[in-house]
Amino acid sequence: MKILHVFDHSIPLQSGYTFRSRAILLEQRRRGWQTFHVTGGKQGAITSATEEVDGLTFHRTAPPTGMTANAPVINQFSIANGLRQRISELVEVLRPDVIHAHSPALNGAAALAAARATHTPVVYEIRAFWEDAAVDHGTSSENGVRYRLTKMLETRVARQANGLFTICEGLRRDLVTRGINERKITVIPNAVDVARFKFNPPRNAVLAERLGIGDRPVLGFIGSFYGYEGIASLVSALSMVRTAVPQLRVLLVGGGPCHADVMRLIEELQLSEMVITVGRVPHTEVEDYYSLVDVFCYPRLPMRLTELVTPLKPLEAMAQGKIVLASDVGGHRELIDHERTGVLFPAGDRQAMAAAIIELFSHPERWPGLRDAARRFVERERNWPGSVARYEAAYRQCGAHE
Repeated sequence: MKILHVFDHSIPLQSGYTFRSRAILLEQRRRGWQTFHVTGGKQGAITSATEEVDGLTFHRTAPPTGMTANAPVINQFSIANGLRQRISELVEVLRPDVIHAHSPALNGAAALAAARATHTPVVYEIRAFWEDAAVDHGTSSENGVRYRLTKMLETRVARQANGLFTICEGLRRDLVTRGINERKITVIPNAVDVARFKFNPPRNAVLAERLGIGDRPVLGFIGSFYGYEGIASLVSALSMVRTAVPQLRVLLVGGGPCHADVMRLIEELQLSEMVITVGRVPHTEVEDYYSLVDVFCYPRLPMRLTELVTPLKPLEAMAQGKIVLASDVGGHRELIDHERTGVLFPAGDRQAMAAAIIELFSHPERWPGLRDAARRFVERERNWPGSVARYEAAYRQCGAHE
């Protein structure tokens, strides 16, 4: 089976999007499928038409230049048009059995346009509704003109594609409400490479000493600092925690649009001794920071994006035997069974978050049971071989073959 994947961006750039893409490609190749890969102009400036990363060859598309490069809206369609042309070139040479386009919708539109001449089937994978993410990032307003246009395009691509994939039930249900035939939708849930994560790894003592943590209990967050992640809410809750758990240290790893705001809040609340921030770290060092954390907190705020989409980071923490404490948004409820594989608290409620933190660190005897159940859940239901196997039936239904 020959599959041409169309991505917004890919490794070596680092994001949840690129890590999921890499995992899918490696597992599909382990299954004996031939995969080819093209990225759009959002990958950035290119020095070569192809680039090899981690044994995977990516065909690159040059970003737009000139007046269209910085013109709002127009630049997006310029990127899509360049990608369409690049896909058409590759289809002529590679003759794939199926084109697999991944979010956002402009990728799907480019793939559908390129496929018409050869009647190649197109499947489209929705990882999030990007109009919802744009609301949090401040580049769009909910139900504004740009929001509605993006949603319309997403729905149009979903209807025209031969098959659809989503990463969770929340996205699937939303598509059904738009009139999409649910029989054409397959859920390919986020997963982890279980073998890559050691269960309950020993703390990196050298790093712990360098950060001033030592053997103190640690609450942590590792990820992107976007507003919807609720990191500022977590910092605010810590002012209610420090008296009850005076030895607690909080490790924040990552960066993003809200990083400066979080740093200011830490200073205002005089939490600098309690909260340790290290910014972004190389991907090769992330596991060392994971080893320092006893309980991971994911305080996502309630909004369409977080209610519909399941994140990847909690699964990585669960695979390593870390306790997961998270807000009860819909995306988290798909991953966490309250009081069995983790602990949930009411989203947006800082007092409830503080109480949950205090409760967990006051009763460490509960941790082994939570750790074991979380790891078993990941091993049984959220591994990449199981998730990627779901693609096969949908590919074949669209006409792909060995």
